[in-house]
Amino acid sequence: MDLLVTLLPAIAVAAATDAKGMAALAAGLAIGIGACGSALGMGIAAGKAVDAGARQPEIFGKIQALLLTAIVFIESVAIYSLVVALLLIFTV
Repeated sequence: MDLLVTLLPAIAVAAATDAKGMAALAAGLAIGIGACGSALGMGIAAGKAVDAGARQPEIFGKIQALLLTAIVFIESVAIYSLVVALLLIFTV
């Protein structure tokens, strides 16, 4: 983490000299933050589904169907951030 804190300002200064570098930095941050948020959301949802399935195993099929639906919606955040990152890279 300390390495990231040390290198990020240097990368930003180097990237600020041209638009392509700044777009690459923004694209990396976009996909990184989007993927981390999506992974965190999926982990929390899966944990809650396992807890609910352990409490009421007779309705685990319904819980699993709801979990898969929720994961699809959560994963769309990562896909949208990937699209934004690709747009940043290829339109600048």
